[in-house]
Amino acid sequence: MLLAFTRAVSPRIVDCALTHLERQAIDPVRAVEQHESYERALSDTGFTVHRLEYLAEDPDAVFVEDTALLLGNQAVITRPGTASRRDEVDSTARGLAPYFTVHRLASGNLDGGDVLKVGSTLYVGQSNRTDAEGTEALAKVVNPLGYSVVPVELGRCLHLKTAVTLAGWDGNQPVLLANPEWVDPAVFGNAAIVEVADGEPFGANAVLAGDRLIYAKGSPATAARLRERGFDVVELDLSELQKAEAGGTCMSLIAD
Repeated sequence: MLLAFTRAVSPRIVDCALTHLERQAIDPVRAVEQHESYERALSDTGFTVHRLEYLAEDPDAVFVEDTALLLGNQAVITRPGTASRRDEVDSTARGLAPYFTVHRLASGNLDGGDVLKVGSTLYVGQSNRTDAEGTEALAKVVNPLGYSVVPVELGRCLHLKTAVTLAGWDGNQPVLLANPEWVDPAVFGNAAIVEVADGEPFGANAVLAGDRLIYAKGSPATAARLRERGFDVVELDLSELQKAEAGGTCMSLIAD
């Protein structure tokens, strides 16, 4: 069974934490509608979608990716780098416990949005939300599980997955969608790189869901490049959620 975990939009999303974007007015009703469309897209791809506990008082709670990593039948509960988000992790742990063996990081800061899994390698962005101590704590948990950890320097973006995501595989070769202005593609070894189109800096975030890519509207030239490479791209309007500095991957935890 294909499993995905989400969390409903808080009415306080208007108070979300921001790092690089200027605050804009967010329509919570439209944000809820867009999030429901996102969940439907996951369902249409064959996933059973489980909603985690509703956290009405936590503005960023819809962005569940930051609170955990799913690695096979293991789940690692993170330590978000924004203090206002620390209350979310216990709820995530409770929701995942029936499905996974749950581990917790012992120290440091680490957002799940800074972790890109490519095979058995976890690339970890060193951002405003994730630090070296959190990266080392992650390595202590996942090395015994068969995963290696590679720290990655970032440009001016919120998370590593703002700059690069896994689009799929060409045989044994990973295909990454990347913005080379924010991350050096050479870090990822022999991976094939699809670069975002000019003028579409936020186009590097795509959700690999089964055999499809769920992708935020607004980067049409990059979407066309992905289709030219043979990817099945489903574009969604996530504009209200993007005002909260979100990408599509932020809003789900997908079991592999």
